[in-house]
Amino acid sequence: MKMGMRGAAASVLILAMGTTGVALSQQPAAAPAAAKETSNLNSKQKLGYAIGGDVARSLEAIKTHIDLAAMREAVQATFDGKQPLITQADAQKTDTALRTSMAIANGQQVPGQAPGSAPPKVDNRQVGLMLGSYMVGPSLAELKGDIELDALFDAVKTAFDGGQPKLSQEEGAAILQSFMATKQAEMQAKAAQLGQTNRQEGNAFLAKNKTVPGVVTTASGLQYQVIRPGSGERPLPSSKVKVNYEGKLLDGTVFDSSYQRGQPVEFGLDQVIKGWTEGVSLMPVGSKYRFWIPGELAYGENGTQGGPIGPNATLTFDVELISVQP
Repeated sequence: MKMGMRGAAASVLILAMGTTGVALSQQPAAAPAAAKETSNLNSKQKLGYAIGGDVARSLEAIKTHIDLAAMREAVQATFDGKQPLITQADAQKTDTALRTSMAIANGQQVPGQAPGSAPPKVDNRQVGLMLGSYMVGPSLAELKGDIELDALFDAVKTAFDGGQPKLSQEEGAAILQSFMATKQAEMQAKAAQLGQTNRQEGNAFLAKNKTVPGVVTTASGLQYQVIRPGSGERPLPSSKVKVNYEGKLLDGTVFDSSYQRGQPVEFGLDQVIKGWTEGVSLMPVGSKYRFWIPGELAYGENGTQGGPIGPNATLTFDVELISVQP
């Protein structure tokens, strides 16, 4: 079985949360221990302790199988942009061994295991590497500049050992909530600034481009140029079409291409961005057009989640209309 980004680690967590039949987040909270003095902690340390507490609670059911030093090593490697310290294949083997061991320990019958048989040996270092490489590390990579790993793993170890935490669960939750609110505000401000910049650059480009011979500007602001004429039927805005295409940002970056995939695509013109619905409806079968689509007719103020299309980005598409599907 091929694992995704979090692969085996995610399945281990699901197993851990399912051993009692109740998700950890739904279990009654333990009486909060008196937290240690935290006035001397900086913001990165506080966030590290807050996240560490959450990590510890998520992994509580499998804590005896985790080598924390190995997990930290793997998280640090992820933060440093290195390859995972355990292969997907070895992570899968570790996942299977851990799942089987936990199932047997809980009195469950495991296919292929004789009743009463001893659980398989679990390599705790491999478990730590698996969790650090495929769950904790990737989950926290974007926050690596905001947290202190020493604090995070001190919080995990303290919780696993039953010690006194530096932050109560309520304090940790408040820190996380405040941090996320701040981050969200920063991201919104950055997106708004980028959206304004993209709109200005797009408008300037389109104003100049409309003067190029052969470029047509429609009432909506869409611009197009006929690269190769065609003589077939034109689709309706609700038609299903078969096309080849390549999409670029204004700087020439290709963000999507059926040519690169080596296969045309089919879709309904009522299921795509407005610029495509309008533009492809202008094309006769057999033709190839170039479209310049302003942001409001493309992906708007949101862009595409995670990139590469930013808010209000003006896009260029070369489109070949192969056929209108029945």
